[in-house]
Order: sequence, then C-alpha cells, then structure tokens
Amino acid sequence: MKTRIQELRKQRKMSQEELAEAVGVTRQTITSLECGKYVASLPLAHKIARFFGMSIEEIFLFEEEES
Repeated sequence: MKTRIQELRKQRKMSQEELAEAVGVTRQTITSLECGKYVASLPLAHKIARFFGMSIEEIFLFEEEES
C-alpha cells in the first residue's frame, strides 16, 4: 500500500523517530509503512491521520486489486 507519510513527515521536517514517538510506535514501523512493507492497523492509521490533521484516505492510498 502506498502512503504519503514520508512526504508529510518531510514537510514538517520531522525524523521517523519523532513521528514514531508522536503516534506511539517504533521507528522501524514508520520505516516499514513508508516503504510499503507494512499495512497500518485501523487504530494506527487513525492516529497518523489525526496527527497530520487529515483523513485516512488522504494519507493511505488504497489501490483496488484486479480479480
């Protein structure tokens, strides 16, 4: 899943560690989210969206899978 986390974090001149601390996860979790290796749980997605003052849909870019 693609996200805008890295873009938004850099706009605020924040490190991964600072964002991780703000939303209650590890830096490794933020790294994995930014690289698309991990999909955030709904509670975590909500925390991140609230932190940036945006909706979940504005940060997490869902792509429908073709059947």
